This record gives sequence, C-alpha cells and structure tokens, in this order.
Amino acid sequence: MKCRFCNTSLEFSFLDLGFSPPSNAYLQDGDLNQEENYYPLRVKVCGKCLLAQTEDYVKPDKFFNSEYTYLSSTSRTWLEHARLYSHEVIQRFNLNKNSLVVEIASNDGYLLKNFLEQEIPCLGIEPAINTALIAESLGIPVLKEFFTESLAATLKKKSGQADLIIGNNVFAHVPDINDFSKALKVLLKPEGVATLEFPHIMNLIEENQFDTVYHEHYSYLSLYAVKNILGRAGLEVWDAVKLPTHGGSLRIYIGHRENSHSISENVNAIFMQEKERGLHALAAYESLQKKAEKVKNDLMLFLIEQKNAGKLVVAYGAAAKGNTLLNYAGVKKDLLPYVCDAASSKQGKYMPGSHIPIYSPEVLNSKRPDYILVLPWNLVDEVSEQLKFLLEQGTRLVTAVPDLKIH
Repeated sequence: MKCRFCNTSLEFSFLDLGFSPPSNAYLQDGDLNQEENYYPLRVKVCGKCLLAQTEDYVKPDKFFNSEYTYLSSTSRTWLEHARLYSHEVIQRFNLNKNSLVVEIASNDGYLLKNFLEQEIPCLGIEPAINTALIAESLGIPVLKEFFTESLAATLKKKSGQADLIIGNNVFAHVPDINDFSKALKVLLKPEGVATLEFPHIMNLIEENQFDTVYHEHYSYLSLYAVKNILGRAGLEVWDAVKLPTHGGSLRIYIGHRENSHSISENVNAIFMQEKERGLHALAAYESLQKKAEKVKNDLMLFLIEQKNAGKLVVAYGAAAKGNTLLNYAGVKKDLLPYVCDAASSKQGKYMPGSHIPIYSPEVLNSKRPDYILVLPWNLVDEVSEQLKFLLEQGTRLVTAVPDLKIH
C-alpha cells in the first residue's frame, strides 16, 4: 500500500489491533448464524508526510449505507456543541438568507437544523440513506451522495458556491483525501470559509485513545499533515482551535490560499506544540502499541475477576469505539451480557464480532448492575448524569481508556 496523500510506500507500523468486523456493522437476529466479515485493523504512518492511515481493505460504501446506525442527535453533549458552533459562525461570518451553508456528512440534521431555524439556506451531503431521511424530515435538503470533486463541480454550476462549508468528523473518513480537498476548493466561494473538525492524533497517542481506530477512519490527523494535504489543493489553514470533543479534536478554518485571511497565532501555536511533542518525526508514533495491549489485558482481568466474584458488569453506549475495544480484547457476552444504548436504531441488534445484545437503558431499572462499563468514555460525564439513580444505589461506572478506572 502507498500513502493516500503523497503516494510513498508505507513501511512503518503505527498500531495493530488484529482482525475485526467494521465497527458500525451491527447485527440482526438473522445474522448471528451467518458468516461475518473480519478485516485486519492496522494503521501505518507515512515516513515522508507523517500521515497515519489504516491499511486499505474495504470500500466506503460498505460502511456508509442504509444500515449505518450512528445518529449524532443521540448525544446531548454533541447537540450543544453543534448549537454553539452554529451561533458562532453565523455571527462571525455574517451569514444570512442570502448565504449558502453546505455540510458534508450531515448525518441526521443535528447541525443544519440550527441554520434552518435562522432561515439561512443550507444543503446536506450524506451518503447514508437512513440518516439522510431523518434530516429531510426536518426540512433540510440532502444530497444522498459522497462528496467528490465531480459532485462539487456539478453543485457549483447548479446552485453556486458556498459561503460556509462544514465538515465535522468527515475528513478522517474519506479514502481519497486529495479528491476531497480539491472538492472543497471547487465548492468554496472566493471569500468563503470551510471548517473541518477531526480528532487530533496528538491526543490519540498521548491519551492512549487506540479505540478510536476503526476501518471507517482512513486517516489520523495532525495539523502538520492537514496543512500539507490542503496546501496541495490550494487551500490555507488560517485559524485553528482545540476542542474537547471525541477526547480532543481540532477545528480548523480554511480559505483559498490566494484570498486567505491572515494566519492566526493559534495555528502556529498548535503546530509548534505538535513539533515539541515529536509528532513531526516517526519516533512519536512507536509508543501506542504497548499502551493498547495494557488496556486490553487490564480490562480482561477486571471482567474475569468480577465474574468470579459473582458481580454483574454490563456496558453502556454501543459506540464504534466500544466495538474496537471489545473485539481487540476478545470480550464476549459471557463476561459482558449486554450493552445499553439510547439510540432506538441500535436497540434489538447485536455488537459486531462480540455478538453482545443491545438493549434500551430501561432494562437497568429491573436489575441493578454492580458495574457499568462506559464504552464512549468521552461521554462519561453525560452518562453519569443519565444514570444518577443507579449510582446513588451503589452501581459504579468504569472506563477502560486511557487506563482502567472505576469512577
């Protein structure tokens, strides 16, 4: 395999999590006795441009299809994040009824509904049919396609260029990152702004967030790599902010290089912080494997110890990162009998690989567990609020990443 950005042969390993099914390939009852597809879950890092990337095994239409079950609106924390962002950019960039806002990977309309409420014209681009239909039910126009340079050229001719292009947690999900960058260039107005949010690989490495690695995430991004990728397409990163979302993310503000804003000090500060932490050299990428192995071993020991002690441990949040963790550790329903999730689209299904059933959180009312393993550890505060009635009765929350912790 060659680097998806610079075409250099990939020789350096970043992380090997063995074999796993796609993390969002949730199963129905009828699937349990059928063949399940497993693929290597390995990440390489390019020795030339330092882009970390999964080995290629599966095409994106295998992930983002009518069975895709991730709904952004199930997290109150994420909804508030989207609301605050929308308010900020509407004010900052003077968006109004004459503007056009385009969101790539618009999911269930969790964000664009904020622009709709302000009567700002918007368009969602979302290849996963079921989530796109939810957005359409809110009155948001949605194109059910992948965002490509060809599509951007068609939209430019048909409806004009965008004042604001939004891409939250999509840049890491595209296999052809160069085509995606060119598409941004085509669709953005000369003085327009694009914002991209993505998990910061600096946090992934330093906080042992290996469970955020899955097949749908083709790239693991530093500001260093992103500046180079977008720069080749004629785009400039002119501002950047750190965010707490997804365990630590970056939001970058992008413009055309020939018409760009002055470069914010934030960009230079984050860039230099990455350099100081060693991210601009290969050595920084060699530490994650052993830390991941420790989490796997500690989790299995904890579950076995509680099983032997007659304690009930269940999980909360049927998140993609949870599937990475459970499949890497080899956890099955003998140690973790079920997972609760608030998303009705996941309830009644089974976790891929582990085949652990997914129930509504209401089942927690009938039998109080001794421990609840919170799989989306980045939402542990939100989960703690939701399950306060159980915690008051003695149930303890547990997170496995970055290390095993009983809250």
